[in-house]
Amino acid sequence: MLDLAGTAIFALTGALLAARLRQTFVTMAFFALITGVGGGSLRDMMIGTPAFWLRDPWVAPVIFITALIAWFTPRRWWESELLEWADAAGLAAFAVLGTAKALAFGVAPMPAMVLGVVSGCAGGIIRDVIAGEPSILMRPELYVTAAALSAFITMIGAFFGITDLLVWALAWAAGFTMRGAAIRWKLALPAYDDEQGEETET
Repeated sequence: MLDLAGTAIFALTGALLAARLRQTFVTMAFFALITGVGGGSLRDMMIGTPAFWLRDPWVAPVIFITALIAWFTPRRWWESELLEWADAAGLAAFAVLGTAKALAFGVAPMPAMVLGVVSGCAGGIIRDVIAGEPSILMRPELYVTAAALSAFITMIGAFFGITDLLVWALAWAAGFTMRGAAIRWKLALPAYDDEQGEETET
C-alpha cells in the first residue's frame, strides 16, 4: 500500500503540471504515468529486473484514476503546501523502498543507496525535462538530500542487520522530516561560490 500511495502522489504532481500547462487529458495521463513510475522503472532497469508496474495490476489503474481526479477537480484545490507535504511523504517512501529493493537483489550498499535516491527523484526529473520546467535538481531547498538521508539510513540499518520495519520507519521519518523542514523554513544547502572557487585554484 505504501508504494501505491507514493505512486499516486507522484502521479498527481505530474497531472497537475500538465493541468497548469493547459494540456489535454492524454498528456495529463502521460505526465502522471512517467512521474509515478519513472524513478522505480529506472531503478529496476539498472538492477536488471522487469519494471515493477508491469507486474503489479494496481499501479496503472491507480495512476489513471489519479489523472482523472486531477482532470475533474479545480487546480486551485491542490495549489497549497498540502501537495508539497504529500510529495515529501512519497519522496521518503520511494527512497526507502528503492534502497531496500536494490539490497534485496544483491546490489552493493552504496549503489543501493544511489538507486534509492533515483527511485525517489527520477520521475520528477523526467517530468520536468519533458515539460521544459526547471528540474527539481535545481531547487534551492533540500529535496534530493532528503531522499539521500532516507536511503542512507535504510542502507546502514540493513548493513547492521536491524529489523526491516524499524529501519524503514526511521528512514522514512528522517527523510520526511528533513523535507518538511525545508518546506517550512526554506532550508537549503550552500550554493557554489565563484570567488571561493577562484581562491581555491590559486
